[in-house]
Amino acid sequence: MAREDYRGLEGAHKASILMLSVGEEMAMRLFSMLDDDEIKEISTAMSSLGKVDADMVERLFVEFTESFSSTGSLTGPYESTERLLMKAMPRDRVDTIMEEIRGPAGRTMWDKLGNVNEEVLASYLKNEYPQTVAVVLSKIRADHAARVLEMLPDDFAMEVVMRMLRMEVVQKEVLEGVEKTLRTEFMSNLARTNRRDAHEMMAEIFNNLERQNEEKFLDALEERSRDASEKIKALMFTFEDLGKLDPSGVQTLIRSVDNAKMGIALKGASEELRDLFFSNMSERGAKILREDMETMGPVRLKDVDEAQSHLVNTAKDLSGKGEIVISDNSGEDELVY
Repeated sequence: MAREDYRGLEGAHKASILMLSVGEEMAMRLFSMLDDDEIKEISTAMSSLGKVDADMVERLFVEFTESFSSTGSLTGPYESTERLLMKAMPRDRVDTIMEEIRGPAGRTMWDKLGNVNEEVLASYLKNEYPQTVAVVLSKIRADHAARVLEMLPDDFAMEVVMRMLRMEVVQKEVLEGVEKTLRTEFMSNLARTNRRDAHEMMAEIFNNLERQNEEKFLDALEERSRDASEKIKALMFTFEDLGKLDPSGVQTLIRSVDNAKMGIALKGASEELRDLFFSNMSERGAKILREDMETMGPVRLKDVDEAQSHLVNTAKDLSGKGEIVISDNSGEDELVY
């Protein structure tokens, strides 16, 4: 029996429908952030759902979006969540969970530091002991460490370099001490002042929807809140945004993507975007790809969407590594996803 009564749904059932709607990969990431009781509650609700009406799924996504976008506030704030968790588990476990909720993305402390703006990190580290800074820079990505080093005072930066050159294997106790200090003094303070914007969160979720569903939800949201819809659209990174890449970036992306994927993705691209990619290939490479695209015949929209998503995700990965730059149309700002 299809579920059509939207008003009668409980929180766990709403959550289970959203989980099923975002796809396996995203659902797995969400489940990894829940505790055992939450997982059991949502899983139980999920197993008893039956068939869910498409209109209900749409209503839930719009409700979810509006709850984040309308006022920027949540019914259950961080402080209330923290107090609730304190009643159920030890302080160190709560601190870890709240850090995951509030702090920059990453599995370990060093992953998290890799997502902290270099100016912010340098501003904090310049007040630490050179040895501590040496340990931190030795644990994060080399390109990120280089940018942080450039922003430290010259004499201090040189002292850090000398410490890094003389540094042997860091003892486990020392490393744990540095991690603990960073977690309690730096990351927690950073989290309080850098909570993620709700529109950014929804843009990322909408980016992971299939194209038809993405358009459906955006159209429905625009009817409810045009302002929220426009903000989310502006933050979304789509396949057509690859047209913002400079020639060097396009060439790097081409080298990173399989020709078959490239051909399928370009089958659904605008003529302008196709020309951008072909013009950044060798004459022979462009000719071969054009011929491949002609011989493959009609391609399912689902396959085109998957191939284009692959190119977009590859571009994001390359941008995160600093190998390409994704900039806006004005040329005044650089947007790194």
